[in-house]
Amino acid sequence: MDAVVFDLDGVLVDSERAWDEVRRTVVAEHGGAWTDAATRAMQGMSTPEWATYLVDELGAALTPDEAAKVVVDEMARRYADAPPVIDGAADAVRAVAARLPVGIASSSPPVLIEAFLSFAGLTAVVPVVVSSEEVAAGKPAPDVYLEAARRLDVDPRRAAAVEDSTNGLRSAHAAGLTVIAVPNPHFPPDPAVLAATATTVLADIAALPAALERL
Repeated sequence: MDAVVFDLDGVLVDSERAWDEVRRTVVAEHGGAWTDAATRAMQGMSTPEWATYLVDELGAALTPDEAAKVVVDEMARRYADAPPVIDGAADAVRAVAARLPVGIASSSPPVLIEAFLSFAGLTAVVPVVVSSEEVAAGKPAPDVYLEAARRLDVDPRRAAAVEDSTNGLRSAHAAGLTVIAVPNPHFPPDPAVLAATATTVLADIAALPAALERL
């Protein structure tokens, strides 16, 4: 491997439940109705994509821009004190970065990615950060991983992606990266997608440095 690209939500920060809670609240407070499919459908979407989903699919009486602002502002407020960094995640990133260039390819907006990096002391460690807001389409499209590989100046086929969700796994696989899965325990990926995309499956992000040595 020539580089490693990390997803953020569910891999480095335990934020998926917070995203779900905030979006559910916004939909309920603005006259919409949540559906059983909504949570997983929005995992990996870019901010414009999930904001439109809240309005068009779930019926929130807001514009997509308004929905995005309300949700992201609340997430930023929650991150202000301390982002919910997963145990061992920052150390895993540092261990990998000591050997290989690393990047982040996330569906989170830049303000939340930057809050995580600052809090974890990783700003100088991670030279490449790509939010799906910066590319044409969010996950499961490959765009965010392809852009991260481009900025890292590596062939995607010579890079590894660390992912947790169904759409994230599909995105990294479609981009041609070697996929290492750390399945989210709260919203586990589709077993068929996991089997079709992941080269390695880990129970804990702390196991990543050792796993990379075996690739």
